[in-house]
Amino acid sequence: MKKTGEIARFIGGQLVGDDAIEIKGASGLKEAKKGDISFIIHEKFSPLLGMTKASCVVVPLTAKPCAKTVIRVADPSVSFSKAVDFIFPDRIPHPKGIHPTAVIEAKARIGANCGIGPYVVVRDGVSICDDTVIYPFCYIGKNARLGNSCIIYPGVTIREEVSLGNRVIIHPGAIIGGDGFGYDLAKGIFLKIPQIGTVVVEDDVEIGSNVTIDRARFSRTVIGAGTKIDNLVQVAHNVTIGRNCVVVAQSGISGSTKLGNGVMLGGQAGLVHHIELADGVKVGAQSGVLKSFLEKDTVLWGTPAKPIRLAKRLNASTALLPKLYARLNLLEKKIRALEKKK
Repeated sequence: MKKTGEIARFIGGQLVGDDAIEIKGASGLKEAKKGDISFIIHEKFSPLLGMTKASCVVVPLTAKPCAKTVIRVADPSVSFSKAVDFIFPDRIPHPKGIHPTAVIEAKARIGANCGIGPYVVVRDGVSICDDTVIYPFCYIGKNARLGNSCIIYPGVTIREEVSLGNRVIIHPGAIIGGDGFGYDLAKGIFLKIPQIGTVVVEDDVEIGSNVTIDRARFSRTVIGAGTKIDNLVQVAHNVTIGRNCVVVAQSGISGSTKLGNGVMLGGQAGLVHHIELADGVKVGAQSGVLKSFLEKDTVLWGTPAKPIRLAKRLNASTALLPKLYARLNLLEKKIRALEKKK
């Protein structure tokens, strides 16, 4: 529980109203009750301030004056998130200490203040750095390295030799470092290609539930610092994803493809193998990218994906085909009628 004055100071906002209100919860404007803090993103939502029961609202600097206690900030969404972390630092009670059912092999190294839950398996050679939390039923393979302050939620598999940076979050069911999908066809039989590389996940990456990131055939599959991956994403072997990318649910990235920094993939986007996207490229939902795009900040859409202006023109032209077909039929009839008169 924190008071409004403390919250305003922590998030660097301008408090207008009572600085002694105790905040006990956080919620949206419509659901909020007395003792809650809430927020609005834009001043156009200011009329809602008179309707909410929230005791304090984080608002933009340009929000109109009202009778409610408010905290004025430059970015309400970001500031509200900071406020929630400040008010409720332990809202999710992470495991503490090492549970007696955890299996930790003799040559594993566990840092200070780590939490390892029930039925976790940690193999020889693993290094887990300070303040990292591993929830129940996770498997950490031989010689894997987990950095400081990581959170590994239940049912995650981190295979051998995989490396995680600091502050990495992995949600339930993800598999990091499974074998890449590689086979040679010899005399009608598929022979498995050994996948002897690894996966490197850099600092501040968040990986959603049931994501699969395959280990490289050789060298590394890399997820760059600050990248956020949604649920049910497939990242194939030897892929390189740059820094601060966003990959939305059900997207698939084929082997040896390279994404620059700040690339964004919409839901169910699909990328073929051995292509490259430049920094800042954005791919629309359900688009299929079949070749490289090396111009920065290009927006792509469609299958096969094209720069969005071209894709929209082609889409509009396709919608006109029924009318064009009807006109063509009419013209053919007129031509046949003229030919009969000759």
